[in-house]
Amino acid sequence: MPVKAPDFTIGVEEEYLLVDKDSFDLAPAPAALMEECQAELQGQVSPEFLDCQIEIGTTVCQTVGDAREDLKRLRSTVARVAAKHNLAPIASSCHPFSDWRRQRHTDKDRYNQLSNTLGGVARRMLICGMHVHVGIESREMRIDIMNQLSYFLPHLLALSGSSPFWQGDDTGLSCYRLTVFDNLPRTGLPQVMDSWGQWERSVEALRMLGVIEDSSKIWWDLRPSSKFPTLETRICDVSPRLETTLSLAALNQALARMLYRLQTQNQRWRLYDSFLIKENRWRAQRYGTTEGLIDFGRREITPLADLIRELQELVAEDSELFESKAEIENAIKIAENGNAAQDQRKVLQASLDAGKDQEEAMRDVVKFLTEEFHADL
Repeated sequence: MPVKAPDFTIGVEEEYLLVDKDSFDLAPAPAALMEECQAELQGQVSPEFLDCQIEIGTTVCQTVGDAREDLKRLRSTVARVAAKHNLAPIASSCHPFSDWRRQRHTDKDRYNQLSNTLGGVARRMLICGMHVHVGIESREMRIDIMNQLSYFLPHLLALSGSSPFWQGDDTGLSCYRLTVFDNLPRTGLPQVMDSWGQWERSVEALRMLGVIEDSSKIWWDLRPSSKFPTLETRICDVSPRLETTLSLAALNQALARMLYRLQTQNQRWRLYDSFLIKENRWRAQRYGTTEGLIDFGRREITPLADLIRELQELVAEDSELFESKAEIENAIKIAENGNAAQDQRKVLQASLDAGKDQEEAMRDVVKFLTEEFHADL
């Protein structure tokens, strides 16, 4: 019996930080805030590991247009309810100046157990990410596309970088978040798997030993979801602008279908050694959009904008089907003009040039992030 063609539905999860609207310091979510958000959004909102975080997730969407409407509703609701408590959400993967030592994790069994398991590593987890699920019903196909899609993870990371600052300092990185997250076990690029059976056996080996409860504790940059028949891309920073989130979701969806199309023509994307892809992962983490990635076919470093234009051509048929051509055009603009990390640095420099000290300038960056959250709503 032939394998059913995937539907390539998408779902987007975003994690936000909550800040005080006057000081722009991080602030814990009051119980009343979470209760009101949950009353309005039901299962689409939940607390996160730290009590200053909140997570949202879209419903299953056919297109990025559907995801846009859902994300607008989710972001708008969180912002409106937070404002009642003099708080504002920001969609940046690291708070520019807050001290991780002063944050507390949410008092729930899941998070208490996670804190105990990970020890001091968990305390530094003052980071937020964005995850994109792409619906692929066939388990074997999920593994096959995961192996090939890994090549493009650095491209997505470079576009998404939004965490240049940590503890009030400029780290020099576009994405500092991964330097924190990679301290956890079972992170980084996914392992190449021969089959779904190999994935299941690997997970079961750890589960039987009591090391993990299930595959949700495998925190790779890309993995088969533990809950849904999807591939879950987890490498991206969360984006201050909604339209950036949608561009990243559009690329995920179109790339997955493009790889499926190759398979139906008895073709596939070349599997490069993870040693090489890790180099591009580092370049994306360090430089974002500015210094290019290695094109391993050409054996040269190529500007990111050129690489995204090539991706646009590769997925032209797919983006037309999903009505996401505009979102992928926007990805090219990000590659040309700079990502969110560069935007934050420009705000910081403008404030310093205006005579403000480092602390005041950092608060201006957070104020800017609160404004960016609303920009596309």
